[in-house]
Amino acid sequence: MTVTPGANDPATRIFLDHRELLFSVVYNMLGSVTDTEDVLQEVWLAWSPRTESGAPVQNPRAYLIRIAVNQALARRSALSRRRETYVGQWLPEPLLTTENTATDTSDTVVRAESFSLAVLVVLESLSPLERAVFVLHEVFGYTHPEIADLLGRSPVAVRQLAHRARAHVQARRPRHQPDPAVHARVTERFAAAALGGDMAALLEVLAPDVTLWTDGGGKGPATSLHPVHGNTRVAAIFHAVAENLRPGAVQIRYRHVNGEPSLLVFSGDSPLAVVVVEPDATGQRIREIYSITNPDKLSRVHR
Repeated sequence: MTVTPGANDPATRIFLDHRELLFSVVYNMLGSVTDTEDVLQEVWLAWSPRTESGAPVQNPRAYLIRIAVNQALARRSALSRRRETYVGQWLPEPLLTTENTATDTSDTVVRAESFSLAVLVVLESLSPLERAVFVLHEVFGYTHPEIADLLGRSPVAVRQLAHRARAHVQARRPRHQPDPAVHARVTERFAAAALGGDMAALLEVLAPDVTLWTDGGGKGPATSLHPVHGNTRVAAIFHAVAENLRPGAVQIRYRHVNGEPSLLVFSGDSPLAVVVVEPDATGQRIREIYSITNPDKLSRVHR
């Protein structure tokens, strides 16, 4: 937020009380931390605890979410135009999270209610309205009539949007949720094999039908402008990268990204990549890898 209003101002207190909720709603709709922060600035500028008639706003939470959702929907058009000229694959901006808000002293705030990176990729294929309905219903528990009121649509239309969105997401995402400890172990196995250039270990940890997604945005290193499929091709890519690394050139840090165990790659204090892996149903092999190296999307990643 660029605006720093007085802490004793009632309007400010109400807004700040709801800021984390608003961030989660907008980020899940946009998949961009930068654009989410811009939308929150617009929400703050549009926020007033009184209506145009001067009467007090009866439900500030609903009022603020309505503003945020509509600002986010407007922002989607600009994002869509931007992605038409984006170089290579576009992946969501990674959101660093921790498991315990009480112990988080970094400048990255915990956003507990956010989708995994893999789910956000699927949500990109929904229409803006379908995505808004899905986010509000599946993550934040709003009923269809409540969403209809927020979006200015009929409950029937909202139910149809919700049905299409849910069917689309379920068709493209498995229903199982890997155990966090198992997820962390397979992430560490992958990191050791990839950085060690161990081809046999890479083939062991990668599922036969693994897919690698890389987002360099034309600014950071990207192995391909298109997804790479198959364990032999993906393993060969990481093996080649490891062969070209000088000893000690990079360091690995394990953090949670969008609520999941992930690895951050640094050169000194500079972030080079955020890598998120998705295990298969067994939890022992990796079926998807998301590698984000676009420096614009790593500006909030600190060692």
